[in-house]
Amino acid sequence: MNSFGTLFRVSLFGESHGEAIGVVIDGCPPGVPVKSEDFTADLSRRRSGSTGTTKRHEADQPEILSGVYNGFTAGSPVTILTRNADRISSDYEDFRQVPRPGHADYVATIKYSGYADLRGSGHFSGRITWGLVAAGVIARKIIHPSEVEARLISAGGLTDIDLAVERAMADGDTIGGIIECRVKNPPKALGEPFFNPVESVLSHLVFSIPAIKGIEFGSGFAAAAMRGSEHNDSIISGTGATATNHAGGINGGITNGNELVFRVAVKPTSSTGVEQSTYDFGKGGMTTLRVKGRHDTCIALRMPVIVEAATSIALADLFLADRAIHGSRGLIHGSG
Repeated sequence: MNSFGTLFRVSLFGESHGEAIGVVIDGCPPGVPVKSEDFTADLSRRRSGSTGTTKRHEADQPEILSGVYNGFTAGSPVTILTRNADRISSDYEDFRQVPRPGHADYVATIKYSGYADLRGSGHFSGRITWGLVAAGVIARKIIHPSEVEARLISAGGLTDIDLAVERAMADGDTIGGIIECRVKNPPKALGEPFFNPVESVLSHLVFSIPAIKGIEFGSGFAAAAMRGSEHNDSIISGTGATATNHAGGINGGITNGNELVFRVAVKPTSSTGVEQSTYDFGKGGMTTLRVKGRHDTCIALRMPVIVEAATSIALADLFLADRAIHGSRGLIHGSG
């Protein structure tokens, strides 16, 4: 259950405080140019360091173990990993008996019969998204010239993100945020209805990112208050361009060539410095918990590049599926 994709298949491995984390990409087409420096920009955007992010500092240097030869993908599985070094596992020793409210501590203990690695939140940690970002770097090359860009548009209910983070840090609490993602020049006709329309595939992968709690495309939930004549996007040219984009670039689960637009909701980090009540399974009664350790005040600050990676991966898989099923298309159905 740690793999995603049909043709461009991404498998994540590792735990937050294990020896290493990484990704295996199967089905990557041969001939894609790849070098270690290609990963620097996106992995740096994902790293901590800015105000409101965890004080854990990892080098995050990628090691390409397989699937790349003489600077190009070879057609075999691509394996990329990074070593974990900055680990303070003692901060997590109590969470098996006293689980953090809102976190996966309790359900992980039950599901894996007490064997789950909860250090640094283990396989449930946001750190595991390192592999998604690495895979996203290669996926971007496959969907080029499409351009994927996400940005944090609000945090803690405020558009003034710095102020929201400052207030949360002063209170020792955490906040979430809203991220908007746009894909410029997306290929036309991606999506395989009924069960693999673009929204379904994107949502599946985006919801696999820890802390994502909601998604909407185009006008999203606001469409429920609109009339059809208002929501419909009038086609204004032979290229399929539309006057508005309430559909978010998707009709019938298929990309129409207009900008692909969606937004995601990121919940507040569960590990908060505010004292909370929880159940102590060791003592068999309620207790109070103030979470120690190094945690993000606003995990949404580091989320845009992860959303970009997930989007690129999903579109790369759909792109390869479209070519496998339909081959080259006529002008009216061209990739545009």
